[in-house]
Amino acid sequence: MEAVTAALDWALDGLLALTLLWLGWRVLASTDLFKGIAFFIAFGLVMALIWVRLEAPDVAIAEAAIGAGLTGALLLAALSRLRQDQGAAAADAPAEDPAENPAQDPAKDPAGARTGGRRRGTHVVLVGLSALLFVGLGGALLSLPTEAPGMSAPVAENLSTSGVSNPVTAVLLNFRAYDTLLEKAVLLLAVVAAWSLSMAPREPVSSPGRVLDVFVRLLVPLMIVVASYLLWVGAHAPGGAFQAGAVLAAVAVLLLLSGKSLPAGWEGWPLRALLTLGLGVFIAVGAGVMLFGYRFLEYPPDQAGNLILLIEVVATVSIAVALATLFMGGRPRRGEPG
Repeated sequence: MEAVTAALDWALDGLLALTLLWLGWRVLASTDLFKGIAFFIAFGLVMALIWVRLEAPDVAIAEAAIGAGLTGALLLAALSRLRQDQGAAAADAPAEDPAENPAQDPAKDPAGARTGGRRRGTHVVLVGLSALLFVGLGGALLSLPTEAPGMSAPVAENLSTSGVSNPVTAVLLNFRAYDTLLEKAVLLLAVVAAWSLSMAPREPVSSPGRVLDVFVRLLVPLMIVVASYLLWVGAHAPGGAFQAGAVLAAVAVLLLLSGKSLPAGWEGWPLRALLTLGLGVFIAVGAGVMLFGYRFLEYPPDQAGNLILLIEVVATVSIAVALATLFMGGRPRRGEPG
């Protein structure tokens, strides 16, 4: 019986690995942007299943919520805006006679034929290099020891002083809190970069329709409860601020898709305050413990749990606002719906 179970496990893992490789190839090779995005979302969902098989449920939740869900929504929104811009540009451009442009006729453009040949040669070289890289990575994986020591033993020894009982949360918000602090800084920089590029597009005010309106009314309260649960349970089970923030951001995306907008006045300093709240509180807590003789981000053992909970609560809000703001596609317009 054990042999049959092991064989089924190997078959499932092999199927997931082959499916992941096939989806990755389709994402890169697809010439249709919509199909490429659909394959990307499917890639994220399969990756989440693989993380579950690797017994990493925290990463699986984050991958499903952020890697597949919200990132897919961002890509679809970007594609929609790109097509709108292309349609507007095509409508404004003057009609062009193909006979006057030999570049549109490969038979009359030998330079274009040579360019196509060079591209095919480049593709062959890239495929060869990718194959060598794949073989090298496979050899490196096969040469790894069967049982690597890792850091699980030191984490388990110091878990009682971390303030939480979930080892993943202990590592991310205590033992290696610098990594999480920098992740929040990178997310904030992504929002700054998006805002510096363009303003949020003006979306026409329209009715979401009865089906979508009822669906949003039923789903939003449930998603808020799920986000609250993920935030609270992160101290001793899979969950945490990033997972909860992603679910809350999905709530905001649903509201935006159903025709809702930012309340009047929130596109100014209130929105900026929520965006910077998570990183600001994280830095303030890390610097505040230095007043009591500890190092930066070295929490007192008797207060570590409360400090981590404070950081995660404000981080959840900031992550949700940042992801939802990225979905909006630019800096909100003052005095207009976001």
